[in-house]
Amino acid sequence: MRPSYSHFAMILLAMPVAGLQNGQHRQVQQQRTDASRREILGGLASMCGAGLLVVGGAPQPAWSAAAVQDSLDVDAFLRKGVDIGGTMGVSSQAGKSRPETGVFLRDGSEVSRDKKTGDVSAEIVVNGRDGEKMAVFVSYSSPWPLAEGPYYDIECRNQRTSDGAFVQVTTDVGGRTISDIDSSFILENLLAPSGRFSFYGQPTDVRIKKSTIKGDYRIIDLSFATLSQATQTELPRKAQLVATIPKGSSQAIVLVGSAPATRWKKGSDQDIFSTVESFRAIAAPKSSLKLRRKERNTFLIDEESE
Repeated sequence: MRPSYSHFAMILLAMPVAGLQNGQHRQVQQQRTDASRREILGGLASMCGAGLLVVGGAPQPAWSAAAVQDSLDVDAFLRKGVDIGGTMGVSSQAGKSRPETGVFLRDGSEVSRDKKTGDVSAEIVVNGRDGEKMAVFVSYSSPWPLAEGPYYDIECRNQRTSDGAFVQVTTDVGGRTISDIDSSFILENLLAPSGRFSFYGQPTDVRIKKSTIKGDYRIIDLSFATLSQATQTELPRKAQLVATIPKGSSQAIVLVGSAPATRWKKGSDQDIFSTVESFRAIAAPKSSLKLRRKERNTFLIDEESE
């Protein structure tokens, strides 16, 4: 695979400039600054974990470290996954990794959606508190069709508007209950450099609007901005998520619904609220059958193969 724009930008910044007059030297340095501006906006901030979480008007770190899933090579992702140069073509996506949502379907099962009712169901495998794997039934009702293909795990979305909802599984909760977990822990997983919203760089301007507990479920309203690869601008989004820890699980299961901020008060908010409200994640009955994770399809476009 040929090195990405990101790789060349970092090399360019580090190279000495020899044999140039002062004026030429300044011109070259300015060109370097301009060439790397997008890199700084989209990639460097995510690599350094520089996002801020605003709660109660005071900025706080949104995450101290990237959430690491057990199948993710973080170094490889940071090397290949953050590349915002070029236009939205196949070659500009070279080296993009499939987002890590922490979701593993049970071997032999599939994600399904009833087209008449919109009901979505899936059986996933998570880590249990006893150190063993356990199965969890996940369900919700969605007005959007099921997103299919190697890029998606459990997700429904409107391809035209980008409204949608997807399932995320967090890292180990450390024995805490859903009421004990801080909201920032959930966002560490959701907005990690390898996450679903970080394809062209980690989200910025992350703000929690409200966080409430309803029984075994925590509901969080938030807003953030994602980077547009096509226009190199930040696009505001609003979202609501619901999280729960099924009995016996050492991981939280999260459903995240989001839409562009411009559509939020035009009906998208109500679609997302109803979708989030319908979410359920419960431990499946134990079975004598062998419990295996279904192998995830890889999502990596190699420029050399085109």
